[in-house]
Amino acid sequence: MYWVPPVEPLKLLAAADALAREETHIQRVSRYADPYLARRSAGQKHPVEDFLFTYYTQKPGQLKRWHPGAGAVLTGGQAAGRLGWKHYRMLDDGELASLGLAAGSTAVTFDRPAFLADRKEAVDFAGIILRGTAARPAQFGCFGLHEWAMVYRQDKFDLRHEYLQLRLGAAGTDRVVEDNRIRCTHFDAFRFYTPDAIPLNEHSPSRDTQRHLEQPGCLHANMDLYKWAYKLLPALPSELVMDCFELSWRIRAMDMQASPYDLAEWGYPAIPIETPQGKAAYVEHQRAFAMEAGILRERLAAELGALSDRAPR
Repeated sequence: MYWVPPVEPLKLLAAADALAREETHIQRVSRYADPYLARRSAGQKHPVEDFLFTYYTQKPGQLKRWHPGAGAVLTGGQAAGRLGWKHYRMLDDGELASLGLAAGSTAVTFDRPAFLADRKEAVDFAGIILRGTAARPAQFGCFGLHEWAMVYRQDKFDLRHEYLQLRLGAAGTDRVVEDNRIRCTHFDAFRFYTPDAIPLNEHSPSRDTQRHLEQPGCLHANMDLYKWAYKLLPALPSELVMDCFELSWRIRAMDMQASPYDLAEWGYPAIPIETPQGKAAYVEHQRAFAMEAGILRERLAAELGALSDRAPR
């Protein structure tokens, strides 16, 4: 038998409301994207504020595109502008009639079957990560030492941020790594360790074990909510994606404040995790971020669940 998708519940968005949401979204993104684009044009770098645009694959122009999410129907100029966008479709006459629109009207909505045909694997993997992470206890004993492990014995290896100075110098940085337990659970942080730091980590994260190790106290796992969100566009409303983006932005700032780099001149005072006071401050921030991320993770999981409920089994 062929799988027949259930009828998509559709909701017509008033043109004025849709336009207001789109303009608000563009302004929200521009606050972060425009300074980055200006720096890029000038050949300048920022160790904190460039990261979400250089590490993740979503480009500023893509992020500025507003999507209303699954089930929303756009009409008029907004619909016409999206006719060539991937994973949008025109409404048929029956759907138009059900919304009180005249036959032949220009109206578009998210194309769920086409999206799932293209992105089913990504949807499934995102669900595994989100549900698995939420189910595990949070760990708060890493103190951001992954960044320190990335420059451990830096005299032997290339420094990742070559235009930054180490706050404690090379020898002092190495001592912090050697005097603390390194227990990173996140593969995409662990993979940047220097070779000499790899055996010091209590875990051996890999892409294969990612689904078993991700836990909700991890800063990078919580930053990655932005990644899972934009990978599900245009099924998700852009407002949710930007909620994840802004949390990731703040986490990145704190992560770098706790790093071995001297960022005072960039406006980011150090969280000295080599001290008891610094460790306590780090954990306080980490717990607060974990609570915020937990709420967003639930919202993403709910959106993903609704998407998957209409997927073929």
